[in-house]
Amino acid sequence: MEENRQHETKNNFLRKYLGINILLVIAIIILAVLVISNILSSKPTANTINITYTYVVQHVNKPFNSTELSIINNAPLSYYETAAEKLLNGTLTDQIFNKSGPQGKEIIINGKPTVVYIGATTCVYCGENRWAMALALSKFGSFSALYSGYSAMNDSHVATLYWEPANITTPSDVSFGNSYTSNYINFISADYESPLSAGFEIQPLSFFVNKAPNATYRNAMIFMNASNQFQGTPFTFWGTTFVAGADGIVFGNTTPTSASDMPLSYMTHVQVLNQLKNFNDQFAWGEYAAADVYIAYTCPSIKNSAPVCQLPGIQKLESEVG
Repeated sequence: MEENRQHETKNNFLRKYLGINILLVIAIIILAVLVISNILSSKPTANTINITYTYVVQHVNKPFNSTELSIINNAPLSYYETAAEKLLNGTLTDQIFNKSGPQGKEIIINGKPTVVYIGATTCVYCGENRWAMALALSKFGSFSALYSGYSAMNDSHVATLYWEPANITTPSDVSFGNSYTSNYINFISADYESPLSAGFEIQPLSFFVNKAPNATYRNAMIFMNASNQFQGTPFTFWGTTFVAGADGIVFGNTTPTSASDMPLSYMTHVQVLNQLKNFNDQFAWGEYAAADVYIAYTCPSIKNSAPVCQLPGIQKLESEVG
């Protein structure tokens, strides 16, 4: 009897022990599945890479080669027309702002109206929107140089372009200027510089005024500061229209729900440029549509004399934003 009871007690203990361990194993398996799932969901896809600060340092400020420059400078007018029609008929996925902003008096330099850009090298919205700005400006002139850039590591480190090589470690400075020429317009650009290893930073516009390298840039910075329209970067002026912020929120072929799921954060410059060249996805359509809005703001100031201003889609946009 005593021996039977001992066996029964031992069997009960083993059953309980095995039951606890089975539950523990199941819990570990479930936890492992959740961890792996989370890693896979946040991991770059097979067509992207993980951008580290070391990678950024190695790839920032690289001049675009002639083929890459050509994608910006020689983009077909048909791309702009298709994107404009998509914007007008409401079939774009990304948010593009195509309403008129506050108005100001034209800045005329050497007989030409002037586009003014104030941004920050660390700014994620400047980063994604510079692609659209460059595409817009290229339809009025051309760039002899552009450079690979990134927004700050703590501001989504998206692949972008810089107008000029940037100091990515300076505590506080401004880079002025660009390599743009046009028979129709002037382009004045200024980017606040601070460490890319940190987050987004910006100074008041008075800082840009004080840092301006010459009278032309100083007067442009004074004009932008005096407008009282500054709400953050990018802050631009096209023809007679102030644009307080990016005119398009375009971060890849899916619409991000947070700062951690932006496809553009895991793309190389070659991949971005190829998308703009091939013009067959959400990202390209959005960037060209954002460019169309800037073009529609600018065309009236040059009396629609550039070929891009004659596109039906641009003329329809002009009537919407005018």
